[in-house]
Amino acid sequence: MATRVSATEAVRTFSDLLNRVRYRGEEFVVERGGEPVCRMAPALAAKRLSLGQLADLLREFPSPDAKFASDVRGVVKSQGRTPKSPWGR
Repeated sequence: MATRVSATEAVRTFSDLLNRVRYRGEEFVVERGGEPVCRMAPALAAKRLSLGQLADLLREFPSPDAKFASDVRGVVKSQGRTPKSPWGR
């Protein structure tokens, strides 16, 4: 269950609250005027993919049709050249 804290207390102890969320997994509900405004909770871990998994995922996408490829070529041609770097690179 989340601990309720006032917005004023959250501002005064923000760093401590973040540490408690990150390292202890605690949750807090921040209130303003006694009404809940937001919840501070540990972020979900991002799902990581291996290169093989990414390749498998990309194979599942449908191939673009000829019209799409034609549109992309037209947009690329309409962009013009990239300006030369003033730094000589």
